Amino acid sequence: METSIGKPYTEVVEGDYIIREFSGDIVESELVWHRDKNSRKVTVLQGEGWKIQMDNLLPEELEKGNSYYIPKMEYHRLIKGKGNLLIQIQENNYD
Repeated sequence: METSIGKPYTEVVEGDYIIREFSGDIVESELVWHRDKNSRKVTVLQGEGWKIQMDNLLPEELEKGNSYYIPKMEYHRLIKGKGNLLIQIQENNYD
């Protein structure tokens, strides 16, 4: 996978998708609140105990095989689990 300079993950683009991997060795402070310019559908390919927290909501555990919708410009963050987290991102302007 290619390294994303200054980012807490590595990623590779495969067609219309981005495959992104977060290392299980990541320092939790690198997983910051942020927002994205486009809406995204995120599908979990691998990971155990990782969570996503949307603005003003409690964290939700990410489950392998499930997809999660993240509206554009909505604050969210990841919470570290065990091992690596591998996700597939389909970025689009759904709105």
